[in-house]
Amino acid sequence: MTRLLTDTDIDALRAQTPGTRTTTHFNHAGASLPSSATLSAIHAQLEREATSGPMEAGVAASAITDEARALAATLFNAQPDEIALTGGNSQGWGAAFAALGGWNAGDRLLVGRHEWGGNLAAMQFAAQRAGATIDVIPSREDGTLDTAALASMIDERVRLIALTWLPANGGLINPAEAVGAIARRFGIPYFVDAAQAAGQVPIDVRTIGCDVLSAAPRKALRAPRGTGLLYVRREFLERLTPAYVDRFSAPLDAQGEPRLRDDAGRFESAETSMALRAGLANALREALAIGVPAIRQRIDQVATTLRQRLAQIESVALLDDGVERSGLVAFNLAGYEPQAVQAALAGRGISIGLSGVPYTPLDMRARGLTSVARASVSYLTTDEEIGRLVEAIIAIA
Repeated sequence: MTRLLTDTDIDALRAQTPGTRTTTHFNHAGASLPSSATLSAIHAQLEREATSGPMEAGVAASAITDEARALAATLFNAQPDEIALTGGNSQGWGAAFAALGGWNAGDRLLVGRHEWGGNLAAMQFAAQRAGATIDVIPSREDGTLDTAALASMIDERVRLIALTWLPANGGLINPAEAVGAIARRFGIPYFVDAAQAAGQVPIDVRTIGCDVLSAAPRKALRAPRGTGLLYVRREFLERLTPAYVDRFSAPLDAQGEPRLRDDAGRFESAETSMALRAGLANALREALAIGVPAIRQRIDQVATTLRQRLAQIESVALLDDGVERSGLVAFNLAGYEPQAVQAALAGRGISIGLSGVPYTPLDMRARGLTSVARASVSYLTTDEEIGRLVEAIIAIA
């Protein structure tokens, strides 16, 4: 049974988060606020590098990498050798996609309407050079991906199904597990972009049935920027040849020949920040200690309250699709460009995000949107902060 977070728990977590005392943060979908312990872990590693030498401290701190990988495996219900520690979500997803390679004329890539713009750029670049095509999977009336339509699109030319689980421009949650069942039935590689999902909803890669899953720990997991997680199913790894390697991902053997690592580490680099990995390990440890089911319940409660409060403002249009929703609340204010709303709120010490066409081009164009304001919550978000945001929007309007 999930232990729910109490007000006392939230007060304690906020007390351990310096940013909650200096800003009203509604941009957790962009990057969340790190804890004091995460900051201390980063600073401690930097101090070791300053006093012992960066290379020496890096060798001594190799256990940090092992711990971060093991913690991420626990988070995803994977094995540690299926986890690569990368520099960010797009870096990990792009490296895995490039490693799939070997595209031919006539190949088809199926994508959801909410696919992240960075992933689309990588796919379009490869498809244009090879003469492959990218086909968009239709959405249901509620905006979520239509799995029945997906199944009807499958033929022998389909070489990839790609899904962005929680879109960047609205609060819906796509049916990742149902898509995985279709991918497995037809034996098609399945990539999941879980940038917004990791740390916000429980993730079980076995249940989802994905071959590759990428994540951005700086968001719901509250890890530092410049960190990323990449899961690659062990049995799928042999199908992936990285576009580039180095002495870590493909060390030279006794004969001087490069040998690809037989784990997800083939997508890692010898050049990395051990300080950021120290922060990542601590953030993962904290999220697992709280429990992602408890985080999910709290975020859903807070986001529902925010949506209800915003819906009471006549000039606010809520732009969230879906039935089950994330902590990302998309809206626009009549008579104001989202950028102007963001700037006006910033002047009041309140931060929100924006989402434009380049973020989710297929969905934005399908819905006739050019930009949306994005207020995203965390389990740290309080009713008082929601009141502050709502009152500021009313004042602007």
